[in-house]
This record gives sequence, structure tokens and C-alpha cells, in this order.
Amino acid sequence: MEFAVSKKTLIALIILVTISFYITFLFNSCIVSNISKGIPQLRRNQIVQEPLMHYSTSVRVVSLIEGNETDISPKYKWFREQGLKPERQLPSALIIGVKKGGTRALLEFIRIHPDVRAAGSEVHFFDKNYHKSFQWYRSHMPPTLEGQLTIEKTPSYFITKEAPRRVQMMNPSTKLLVVVRDPVTRAISDYTQAKSKKLDMKPFEELVFVNGTVGSIVDTSWGPIKLGLYYKYLSRWLKFFPLSQLLFISGERLITDPAVELKRVQDFLGLKRVVTERHFYFNTTKGFPCLFKSEGHSAPHCLGKTKGRNHPYVNPTVWQRLRDFYRPFNMRFYQMTGINFGWA
Repeated sequence: MEFAVSKKTLIALIILVTISFYITFLFNSCIVSNISKGIPQLRRNQIVQEPLMHYSTSVRVVSLIEGNETDISPKYKWFREQGLKPERQLPSALIIGVKKGGTRALLEFIRIHPDVRAAGSEVHFFDKNYHKSFQWYRSHMPPTLEGQLTIEKTPSYFITKEAPRRVQMMNPSTKLLVVVRDPVTRAISDYTQAKSKKLDMKPFEELVFVNGTVGSIVDTSWGPIKLGLYYKYLSRWLKFFPLSQLLFISGERLITDPAVELKRVQDFLGLKRVVTERHFYFNTTKGFPCLFKSEGHSAPHCLGKTKGRNHPYVNPTVWQRLRDFYRPFNMRFYQMTGINFGWA
């Protein structure tokens, strides 16, 4: 059977086939294009979404020395890496005196050492607060790590009768630092401080002598004079501690050459000589050495306004009377310590 196909029908079929092929071509091209575009994007997404490795650690970094930027010891860098926690310890060294001898200066100078931590204020445990227990005393100490030295300063310990026995009970190996100064200038400095708080105090000359006149005897019951009898107080400490556990620092040399005294202090405490000449400069206004950088201060720092006060004028005759009075007691102190401090 033969089918007759008109010319118009044939043309329509050709057009239809052509359109079909064109549509198929466009569809396939879109698919290929989308696939090719999607492959790089897929790769990029795979890179971003790749699971990351998270490393956890139980180490907790703690501050070794609060506010102290002088930590140069490799040992403490290792401690920091280990995250060791500082704890409060009873002091292993005490600055026990003497009042107005230079104890505050010594404390400020030695505490810039990275291996030293010190109580900020005088705790007065062994003279006024002993009834509050060693636990109370420990709570007033700064946190330290193993290898750091805890120091506390209270000058009145030196003259407190019960203090030597009490310190020995805490630790018979305690190292004791005593800053001493010419007892005459020390007495005048003591008086100057007292007068700054009580403006109506009598003149120094009237208080030095029993009846207020230069011709009478020196009043040894008056605190500023009595405290200068160093040998008397030292004899009490030597009943409980050997001389080798006491270091005597010259208050005069602590002012004129602090680095020399600090070398002695560091050696005595078993510390590396870190505090040196480069830490100090002399303030001509105060007449006192200051620190280029101290604990808690990144800028040059001097002691407070209460340090380096101007002393009142004292009659040269009074000076000489006091020097004559102290001379035999000073010699006895020299013999006990084995040091001649050169006080006239």
C-alpha cells in the first residue's frame, strides 16, 4: 500500500525534527555547562568544609608575677608553660629593722627581682597580731611559685622582745635582714617623722636630754634615742638565730651605692644577681636613689613623699654629745656583727 505524502506535510515534518534537535542540543549544553561550573565550586566548598583539627590542652597559663615585668628567668617561662598555680607561703626572709634605717628602700629595691615576692605593707604579725595565727599571717603573703622567695618587712620586729622566739617557731631557718644607720641621724629622722604628724612637738634638743638642757644626761627612755642601742636588741636575736642568718645592710651605703648593698642581699638570699647598677638613678631633688622601673611601675619610680624629708637644724653641740653617747655602744655592735660601719 502506498502512502501519498504531500509536500506541505513533508516540510512540516522536517521543521519539527529540526526544532527537536535544536531543543535537545540546548538542553544538553546547559547540563554540561552547569556540571563544568559546579565542579570547581564543589572543589572549593570541599576545601572550606574540610574538617579542621582542634588541639585541646589542660594547661592553664597563670600570671607568675603580678605587675612585675622583670621576669627574665627561663625557669619561670617553663613554669608558665606548665600552668602551675601560685600559692601563698609563709615568708622565708624578713626585713626586721631598723625603723628609719632604710627598710622601705631595701624592700622596694629587692622586690624588683623576679624571684622575690613581698608583702606590700607591714603586717606586724610578730609584734601586734601574733594571736591571729600563722594561717592569718600566710593569708597576707603574696602568691608565689616554687623557687620564688617570700619576704615581709616590719621594722618594729627588731626591738620587739618576743619576736625572735616567735620567728624561730615559724621557721628556724628564716633569713633576717637588718638595715642599720648612724644612730644619731636615725634619731633625728625618727623625730622628723613624728613631728610631721604632731606639729606642736618640742624641739629635738629638749627631748634628747633628761631635763631638756644640753648640760644634762641623754634620755635613753625616749624612743628615738633608745632604738639606736642596736647591740641591746641584737643580743636577743642571737639567742635564737646564729649570726650567719642575719645580714646587716648599711643604710648610708644603701643611699650612696644601692647596687653594692643589693649584691650582698642577693647573695645572702641565694638569688642570682639580677638587680644591678642599671636599675638605679639618683634623684638630686630628693637626695635619694630611685628606680628606672619597679614592681607595678613601668616608668621611673621614687619612694613616696614621706621618704627623704628635710631634717631640722640641730645644734652641733647636741650632735657631738650624741656621738659621744653612742660611741661605746656602736663599738659593741661592731664587735658583735664583725662590721665597722664607720659611724663617727
